[in-house]
Amino acid sequence: MYRILLICLFAAASSLSLAAQPRPIATDTKNIKPAPPSFAAKYEGGMFGYSDKFDGILSFDDVNERLAFKTEKGEIFSIPYDSLLVVYPQSQSVSTTAGSVISAIPVPGAGLAGFIREKRRYLILQINDPDTDVRAAINFKLESKELLDSVVATLGTKAKLTQRGDAFFRPKPKPKRTPVPN
Repeated sequence: MYRILLICLFAAASSLSLAAQPRPIATDTKNIKPAPPSFAAKYEGGMFGYSDKFDGILSFDDVNERLAFKTEKGEIFSIPYDSLLVVYPQSQSVSTTAGSVISAIPVPGAGLAGFIREKRRYLILQINDPDTDVRAAINFKLESKELLDSVVATLGTKAKLTQRGDAFFRPKPKPKRTPVPN
C-alpha cells in the first residue's frame, strides 16, 4: 500500500516539475503593412520651440535618414532617425464633444450621452535633440490604429530600434569594462 502511494506521489511530483520548465518566448507574428511614405498627422506638442498645434504631413526622408513634419507653409522641423530613443503608440478614450454638450442639457436621460466615446490615437516619439542636447517627448495625432501601428513598426525598423511589445527603443550602450591592474 505504501509503495503504491509512494509511486503515485513520485509521479505527481515529476509531472509538476516538468510543467514548470521555461517556455520559449513567442515572437510577434502580426502582419503589419509598411507605412506610406507620407501621411496626415496633427502635431500636438513636445518639440522644443514649437508650442502651437499644427495640422500637417509627416514623411519619411530615407535619403537624409529623418522624419520630416511639413505644413502648407513648408517644412516645420525634422527628427533624425539617430536621435530617436523610444517610439510607441498610445490610445485615449475620450467623451465626444457632442456627448459632452448633450449631457449638460437638463433633460431626463441626457446624462447617458456622456457615455458616447471616441478613441484618439497618438504617435509618441521620445528623442534626444542633437541641436539643443534636450530630451523631448513629441506627440502626433493619427487617424487610425492601422496607420499608427504601421508607422511605429516602420519608424522603429528604419531607426534600427529594438522592439519590446508595441514599442521600439534604443538600448543604452553597455560600458566597456577595463581590467583593473593588480
